[in-house]
Amino acid sequence: MTRNLILGGVLSSLVLLAALVSFLWTPFDHAAMNIPAKLQTPNAQHWLGTDHFGRDLMSMIMVGARTSIAVALVAVGIGMGAGVPLGLAAAARNGTWLDEGIMRGNDLVFAFPSLVIAILITAVLGAGAVNAIIAIGIFNIPVFARITRAAALSLWEREFILAARVAGKGAARISAEHILPNVMNLLIVQGTIQFSLGILAEAGLSYVGLGAQPPTPSWGRMLADAQTMVSFAPHLALVPGMAIILTVLGLNLLGDGLRDFLDPKLRLARA
Repeated sequence: MTRNLILGGVLSSLVLLAALVSFLWTPFDHAAMNIPAKLQTPNAQHWLGTDHFGRDLMSMIMVGARTSIAVALVAVGIGMGAGVPLGLAAAARNGTWLDEGIMRGNDLVFAFPSLVIAILITAVLGAGAVNAIIAIGIFNIPVFARITRAAALSLWEREFILAARVAGKGAARISAEHILPNVMNLLIVQGTIQFSLGILAEAGLSYVGLGAQPPTPSWGRMLADAQTMVSFAPHLALVPGMAIILTVLGLNLLGDGLRDFLDPKLRLARA
């Protein structure tokens, strides 16, 4: 548990640090072309090499990190902001038309592959980071709604909830004051998982040209640009590929570690 939490925290922190530093400094201008220096392998001047336009890959990775983080973070925020209230409302009105309507709407969204529908949405609305955020955020809503409803249902029959009802508190107030704080740990863990999936979804949309548009760097588009040059310049694919792998691995390890750390049963066992 501790090992996963520490390793996940370190990897995630490094990616976040690279994104934050890119606002103030990058080794080179990420959009500056230098054709004579194209396709250089990692060296003392260009630590991760250059692409087919002579652009510095390290600078592009750093700026691409903030693109991926921004898209995934806002998409998770949309999912939590809409999905959690829906899940709380469904649990509070369990078995009613409201609960059925919310859950059947979730089933409808889950019936289609998320990435395929995200591609459809961005294709209709147009390519760009904002539309990618909307597409990814839409598919985070039912995830958080289901998680919240399932966790809240197990609490509604607890004694402290019954006491709150006897005290005259309404369903909305009970959900806000008693249910939500008790499911927040689960939502935090799920948030880290959805964040990593958001990174992958953004990379997938950018790979097919529907994510962030040039000159803004994107790890997915860097992979797409590299696919025809892998045989003689493998670093073009390895660099963004490893960035995606390490970021997703770090977030998944962080989520796994947080789940174990926040689990009250495991806390009691450690005590």
